Amino acid sequence: MKVNVQAPNFTAKEELVFFVKKRLSKLEQFYDKIVFADVFLKVQKTSEKENKIVEVLLSVPGDDIMVKKEAKTFEAATDEASRALERQLKKRKQKEKSYL
Repeated sequence: MKVNVQAPNFTAKEELVFFVKKRLSKLEQFYDKIVFADVFLKVQKTSEKENKIVEVLLSVPGDDIMVKKEAKTFEAATDEASRALERQLKKRKQKEKSYL
């Protein structure tokens, strides 16, 4: 699976990009038909501490899956997003099995 990481308005550190790619590559063990993942790292300009946003667009045959999570750090938001994607992929795989 190819993971594209984009960080508009700032430059993401190499460690952060590596963390995001490593975390999202684990999703392939739940659903092996993932084509690619587009990840957008954004910083919201607010006074709140939870101003880091991670949006993940997962391209799978049929539909695309979009998840958007906010947290204090990009790592925490990436973890939340990958957990949400994991649940959705498991559900999608279960539906495919029921059709067979």
